[in-house]
Amino acid sequence: MKRAFAILCLVAGTTALVWGYRESRTFQGQWHQTFSSSTNNRITWLYVGGAVLVTVGVGLIYVGRR
Repeated sequence: MKRAFAILCLVAGTTALVWGYRESRTFQGQWHQTFSSSTNNRITWLYVGGAVLVTVGVGLIYVGRR
């Protein structure tokens, strides 16, 4: 069960990271970044959430192997 949750976290985290990257490369994302010199909050949260989920997934897989 723990391994399935770890894999789910990895998949969800990777999906969020890819989604955030694609959102930042859209015309709207680049337009916002050009004129405000910062990223959109939604993009930032996708990056942060994705990184946290990937870290949790890797941590659970590592702990599960011990």
